[in-house]
Amino acid sequence: MKAFLNSLTTGLEGKYAKSSELEILRVLEQIKAVSKYKNRYYLNDGFVCGKLDISSNGTGFLYPYDNRFKQDLMIENRDLGGAKFGDIVLAKLTKFKKPRQKAAVIAVLQMANETSVVYTKKIGPAIMGVTIPNSLTIALKASQKSLKELPQGTVLKINNLDNDIVEVLGVIDDPNVDQKISMALYNKREIFPKIAQNEAISFGNEVDKGMYLDRVDLTHLPFCTIDPVDAKDFDDAIYFDKNTNEIYIAIADVSEYVSPYSGIDKEARFRGFSIYFPHIAIPMLPRELSENICSLKPNCDRLAFVFKIKLNSNLEPISEELLSCIIHSKRRFNYDEVDSLIKGELECQKEIENWLMPLFELTQKLKEKRLKNGFDFHTLELRMSLDKNGDISSTRFESSTPSHSLIEECMLLANKAAAKRVKKGIFRNHAPADLKKINDLLNDLAVLGIEEQYDGDLVTMIAKIQVKASQLGIREDVDKLIIKAQKRAEYSSNCTGHFGLGFEFYSHFTSPIRRYSDLILHRILKAGDDTKLTNYLMLGIDELCSNLNILEREADKVAWDFMDRKFARWAAKNIGQTFKCYIYESGNQTVAKLDDELKGARIFLNNFKGDILTTVRVKITDVDIPTAKIMGKVVEILDV
Repeated sequence: MKAFLNSLTTGLEGKYAKSSELEILRVLEQIKAVSKYKNRYYLNDGFVCGKLDISSNGTGFLYPYDNRFKQDLMIENRDLGGAKFGDIVLAKLTKFKKPRQKAAVIAVLQMANETSVVYTKKIGPAIMGVTIPNSLTIALKASQKSLKELPQGTVLKINNLDNDIVEVLGVIDDPNVDQKISMALYNKREIFPKIAQNEAISFGNEVDKGMYLDRVDLTHLPFCTIDPVDAKDFDDAIYFDKNTNEIYIAIADVSEYVSPYSGIDKEARFRGFSIYFPHIAIPMLPRELSENICSLKPNCDRLAFVFKIKLNSNLEPISEELLSCIIHSKRRFNYDEVDSLIKGELECQKEIENWLMPLFELTQKLKEKRLKNGFDFHTLELRMSLDKNGDISSTRFESSTPSHSLIEECMLLANKAAAKRVKKGIFRNHAPADLKKINDLLNDLAVLGIEEQYDGDLVTMIAKIQVKASQLGIREDVDKLIIKAQKRAEYSSNCTGHFGLGFEFYSHFTSPIRRYSDLILHRILKAGDDTKLTNYLMLGIDELCSNLNILEREADKVAWDFMDRKFARWAAKNIGQTFKCYIYESGNQTVAKLDDELKGARIFLNNFKGDILTTVRVKITDVDIPTAKIMGKVVEILDV
């Protein structure tokens, strides 16, 4: 949308516009915001398109897509025209008044959300809605009599077109409402449409080998799965033939069950990704598929799409066969069990142990070779546990272990092999970091005592930084800064390579149960040389990739928002208490991260400027549950 609207400032040929963009063009023509000249559309003078922000006092700020505007435009509350926070709008410039240009909203071109989340609050004599998370006050389309019958702080989902109440989610004081708020903020849903549910149930619980005589039968091979201890959806299984140096990477054959444009497919496209909360997963596919017939559960025949990759003595693939198979996993491992097996602290079936240990040694060599062109980050992932009341009971950081590495290298092999098989499809690209972010990173590192000069060879430069960080005992923290300085990996229909991994070709093939991108790639791979079918599957692929990039970010934001809400409820019970923290961000707003018995909460600091990673003691001064924001002040700088 941004690229489309920005192109109107220089001229856009209508034939290059997508169907959804042509509809917007017609609207803009009707309100005389665009003109056509020599088959190109131009935005008329005095109009500007951009994304809307709204402050807590109701004033709007438009961030123009036109690069000629060097700052945002102010929009008075009376000139918002019903537009909501995050909407993409067309605005008309009003008379310029110092110190800044103002504008008025003419039309909403794309709503950020069809619904909003509010909680009820008595303001004067009336019950109003207060939006979550930006605290705007709005009038609800309901009688005051009915609103006064609701408990104060009732959380509602409302329609953004008319502020009509769509759903009552709960009460803001109840911890069990947090999941509903986080999902509603990003238009996510837990319940599947009936048509998708019925389709999923129709596939049953078992695979009958007799119905798949055209598939390669690999049920005799001792495959196993390796996943987190609480996993229920098993996307992948592995087996290694040490005599032939062939790795078998079996991936759940979801495309066998989910046809394009079926009820399940439409819902999976809407969701894009599974969402993982500390206490529950919200799957992309109905649980009858994700946790049953598609899941590569142990001691069950299952349909799989299998890469059989043979490596030479230099660890280069000399053959990469892709097979439609039936497998029968012999064991379900969790990561801790495999780590214990690698350490010699656990025994398992000899038929698995005999190939699993040689595979681990092989994947270690693969990783060592890969890191000559890619990065190795020591990241710590925050894990949260909840008690029976829905409050935090504990947090911990989970780091990558040898078992994680074993699986990761196998999945990378399969993802690379898949990407090499398609010229145009769906790829996972990662662009190099831009120079400004790298310079900012080097400045931050200098404060930490890591002096490093810019080097065009970023892989070598970052490896040197990591060595110094390890010597100072701050490797994990520095790796976070390096990751933050890089661009996000994104989906695209064209392959441009993956900078972080050092791969020329890369895609996502190995998780079709929880990522829609992988399901699309499976279909394209199965189409093979069938040009007609491939073209059918590729319809709207660019728009799909763009949408998946948005959905991926939203899935992350839902999980982060949920944890922020749990931290806020904990902090509300600890106002006035002090805790050990470290400075996480130091810019316009300084942010500390909790690093005490409980870890990971963001605390926004007033009137404090400090270098990143500075260890401090922070007193919690205020908490706003609806916005999930914790405020604090530094009471001591710790010398550690």
